[in-house]
Amino acid sequence: QVRLVESGGGLVQAGGSLRLSCAASGSGFSRYAMGWFRQAPGKEREFVTAITWRSGSTDYADSVKGRFTISRDNAKNTVYLQMNSLKPEDTAVYSCAVAAYAYSSPREYEYDYWGRGTQVTVSS
Repeated sequence: QVRLVESGGGLVQAGGSLRLSCAASGSGFSRYAMGWFRQAPGKEREFVTAITWRSGSTDYADSVKGRFTISRDNAKNTVYLQMNSLKPEDTAVYSCAVAAYAYSSPREYEYDYWGRGTQVTVSS
């Protein structure tokens, strides 16, 4: 069983930055990719970014490329999401997830374990 706990969300003005963290515990996740997804009110959950655990190769949604950066600390079993130049449309609940495979994927159904999420609100 894998447990994921996100932190670092909050309220920020447009143009500001936030850094989210996702701490993983349990077993069975060290070989797999991890991702961040977000869900805005009234919208479906969408892919934000993902990272493979070993090589650290990354994938980003077009909407966040150049503004968001995913990274991981294997020793701490933690994945980070650095969000810069935030926009009001980035407002959402951000959740991290562990993929069922070693490669990163933008598809929700390829992720087995999910955190509860952390709220990010960007004011204009």
